[in-house]
Order: sequence, then structure tokens, then C-alpha cells
Amino acid sequence: MTERKPPGVSFESFVDKQIREATERGEFSRLEGFGKPLADEAAPYDELWWIKRKMHREGASVLPPALTLRKEAEDAAEAARTAVSESQLRRILGEINTRIAEALARPPAGPPLRLKPFDVEAAVAEWRRAHPPPQS
Repeated sequence: MTERKPPGVSFESFVDKQIREATERGEFSRLEGFGKPLADEAAPYDELWWIKRKMHREGASVLPPALTLRKEAEDAAEAARTAVSESQLRRILGEINTRIAEALARPPAGPPLRLKPFDVEAAVAEWRRAHPPPQS
């Protein structure tokens, strides 16, 4: 909206014209959230809404490193249970065990870690019981 309101034209009709022309050019259809419902009007106003949205979009975490590693260990345990192969299970648990060992060597800030490396061989034995080889 770079042009100025011409003299003698009411402000309302000038604004309406600008909106109509922008709509015809399709400028409103490219706005973020176009076609999506508006946020809950009854929700309390949050001054940090834009920070939270950016952190969510970028996958940032506000958890202390110890809690983040605990969550990753839980996710790795679940991924290991649903692994499609023994090698995938070993890779998943090997990666998280490396991270746990590093954290145990240099404890991260925050609450106690309360983690120990996974017993890969026990997990493999359990996986083999759950996934018997096909009988031929």
C-alpha cells in the first residue's frame, strides 16, 4: 500500500479499494495460515507465542541435556523393540550407548542422568525370541 489516499475520497472507500485490488492480485492467498482456522480466541494471550512457534518449527528443545538424553534413550529402546533386523537393533542401541557413555564421562548440567548403557546382547536375545526365523 504505497499510494496515498487521494483528496476527496473517503478513507473507507480508499481502503476497500486497496483490499479488493490486493485480493484480485492474490496477495492474501500467500499469507501464512491461509485457509486454516484461527487460533482459539478464548485462549490467554502468550507474549512468547512467536518464540515457541519458531522453536517448534526448528525442533529446538528447552529441556536440560540430561532430560533430553533420557527421552532419547526411551525413544531408542522403543525403536529397538520395533527394529526390523538384528543389525538395525544393534545400530540403534550402539548409537545411544555411545551418547550415554559420553554423558556418564562428563555429566551434563541439570538433574541426575540416571541412565546406564543398554545391554545389547540381552536386547538381541529378546528380539530373536520375538522374531523367530521362518521355518522352511
